[in-house]
Amino acid sequence: MGQRRRARRTAGTGNVDVNWNSAGEFIAMGGYGLYVWGAYAVTVACMAAEPVLVALRHRAAQRALSDGGRP
Repeated sequence: MGQRRRARRTAGTGNVDVNWNSAGEFIAMGGYGLYVWGAYAVTVACMAAEPVLVALRHRAAQRALSDGGRP
């Protein structure tokens, strides 16, 4: 009693430890760090680009309307 169990997550091939002993191990994500952090980077880039692209389209539409409907 009182013993702490280590957190484990079931993967397709068995149990995988999710306790990291250092920031480097956390960033490496058990060998999948490039995929994980790359996915986060692509998501953040898309989310940052969307409002900029919407604003550009909005300005183009306003310009087209003020020019009498010419694109």
